[in-house]
Amino acid sequence: MEKLKDFATIISEAQRGELVFPTSVNAALALQMAVSDPDVHDEEVIRKVLAEPVLASRAVALSNSAVFRARGPEVTSARTAVMRLGYRNLYTLAAAMVVRQFGSRIRDPLLRARADQLWKYSAHVAALAYLIAQRITRSDPDTALFAGIMHEAGGFYLLAQADAIPGLLEDPEEWMGAAQEIVAREILRKLKVPGPVMAAIVSLRGGAVSFPPVGLRDTLLLAKHLCPVLSPMPHSDDHYLSRTAAVARYLQDYPAISALIDEAADEARSMSSALLV
Repeated sequence: MEKLKDFATIISEAQRGELVFPTSVNAALALQMAVSDPDVHDEEVIRKVLAEPVLASRAVALSNSAVFRARGPEVTSARTAVMRLGYRNLYTLAAAMVVRQFGSRIRDPLLRARADQLWKYSAHVAALAYLIAQRITRSDPDTALFAGIMHEAGGFYLLAQADAIPGLLEDPEEWMGAAQEIVAREILRKLKVPGPVMAAIVSLRGGAVSFPPVGLRDTLLLAKHLCPVLSPMPHSDDHYLSRTAAVARYLQDYPAISALIDEAADEARSMSSALLV
């Protein structure tokens, strides 16, 4: 009964927009706000990146990761990293740092392990989404990368809450479904995730790939289907799972799918290392 009351409190806080983020993410959130401003100047963005050493080092590391390495020689300064990544990918970096902070504050070793596994899963989905957008769905790769990083933000938040409320997530039937969606929506809203990206993420639960696959939602669904890393969060996507055979048949006609999965694994490892905070 107490556990149900605790979860009801979290849902109520989400509905009122009162979810609390760690104070250590202030620099990342400030960067998000800056790059969201259409009138912002490059120098202001660079100052915000340089003002936080962790943010600056992660920007340099991400710009040298496999995903962005082809865009030029090795980056050695935060200024050059900002220019290479561009505002949208700086936004992805900031959001990823927020998400990672949820997991890094968890004290319980089992929950911490689940958070680490969720990060590996998210990084793989993001890397796959980036390549699938380029080569199959012809969607915007940078948007797909961002959506892949963010699609389990609600899961990270719930794991952090479970660290403070032991046993909170022991019975998935109590929190999956509509309640989970409410928390996820509020997390995405608080992170200022754009409406189209939020809509694609929220529609993943129970979603089925269309054929031929197009758009961001299909890109994410294919990435989830192909991801070699298992998510530590339980899912009830019976409708989605019923379509996996259809997805497999479709991908049989894509001759380079194995190479794409291997390439995504390399990029996920590189990107995951770059974004560790």
